[in-house]
Amino acid sequence: MRVLVVEDEEMLADAIARGLRQEAFAVDVVHDGEAALERLAVNAYDVLVLDRDLPRLHGDEVCRRTADSGSDVRILMLTVSTTVAEKVAGLSIGADDYLAKPFAFAELVARIRALGRRARPPQPPVLERSGIRLDPHLRETYRDGRHVALSRKEFAVLEELLRAAGAPVSAETLLERVWDENVDPFTTIVRVTVRGLRRKLGEPQVVETVTGVGYRVR
Repeated sequence: MRVLVVEDEEMLADAIARGLRQEAFAVDVVHDGEAALERLAVNAYDVLVLDRDLPRLHGDEVCRRTADSGSDVRILMLTVSTTVAEKVAGLSIGADDYLAKPFAFAELVARIRALGRRARPPQPPVLERSGIRLDPHLRETYRDGRHVALSRKEFAVLEELLRAAGAPVSAETLLERVWDENVDPFTTIVRVTVRGLRRKLGEPQVVETVTGVGYRVR
């Protein structure tokens, strides 16, 4: 799952990004509203974590423009205000959820995962296919009942393949969805990660290479 964090407090933004990456999210970070719209115009994000009080362009306007654009991104708005009126105002301009500062990081993660499941088409909380069971919330993977310990990137690649429900996913798409915008587009890291994933899942192989297209879980 790919997340854009928009927060003008740089230390807080970096802390959120580090924590989300530990949870196997791909995370990009910007610190003002105009930069947020620029990123949203070129990258496909699942969830936008949007601070309300932003420089250059207010978070409300970012939210409104994003919602009006027809984007599929789900918007989680952050704010220091806890009044009902402020929450209603945020939701009325297109936010999907609302979280007041200060917040527990575990709650932030839970809300992001919940918004991710409301993508189009909606995704189940636990993904299962070909004997694989993956729980994004617990970050646990099983193959035919056997626990499989995966790295964060292996887990995230497998999650994207399972979400595709048998359709092939290109290496370019995996690179975009699992890594952030700083990754080298010519890297072989997708191939290396898939190789490690196959080894850990064991035989018979369920992650197939579709020649000229990408990878899929059969």
